[in-house]
Amino acid sequence: MASGEREALLGLQRALTEDEFEAFKFLLGGQLPLSRLHPATRPELCALLLQHFPGRALPVAAAVLRQLGRRDLLRQYRLPEEDEAPSEAGRPPRLLTERDLLLVAQKLGSEWQEVGIACLGLPQSRLEQISEERPQRAVLRAFEMLREWRRRHQGGATAPRLLDCLRGAPVDPEVLELLQAM
Repeated sequence: MASGEREALLGLQRALTEDEFEAFKFLLGGQLPLSRLHPATRPELCALLLQHFPGRALPVAAAVLRQLGRRDLLRQYRLPEEDEAPSEAGRPPRLLTERDLLLVAQKLGSEWQEVGIACLGLPQSRLEQISEERPQRAVLRAFEMLREWRRRHQGGATAPRLLDCLRGAPVDPEVLELLQAM
């Protein structure tokens, strides 16, 4: 973690009004564990960003600042004014398909609910509902959970975003490898 990145993140957070700070946290809701995001102070939010997005915390923060309309902070901290998340071919990452989600679900295993709550920010009540709807097949429960995550992220449900959410999660390393290959 570069101290310059830490200082810039903290400076960005301090420049936000209280309402903007709460909106910033709200917009990160699908990418960081809600249990840690909701009560986070400004320094704690910086630590969360650095932990969950190693080497990419500033671009993630820049994307949220763009959504908040705080382009002045983008210029002040020399962050990209447009989203710079192209893939190797120069195109933006594609959205995850149902087939992609099924492949990930097949590798998630029995810890799918823990992943859903802690990493994907889904409410436990929704995961319980999924369990009731799909009592026999664990893979289909995990698949439905991932579909719910995709619904919540709409145009941002890409493999890199899901990979960021699952880093540090109790998942088989093959899950992360699969997402990196997508």
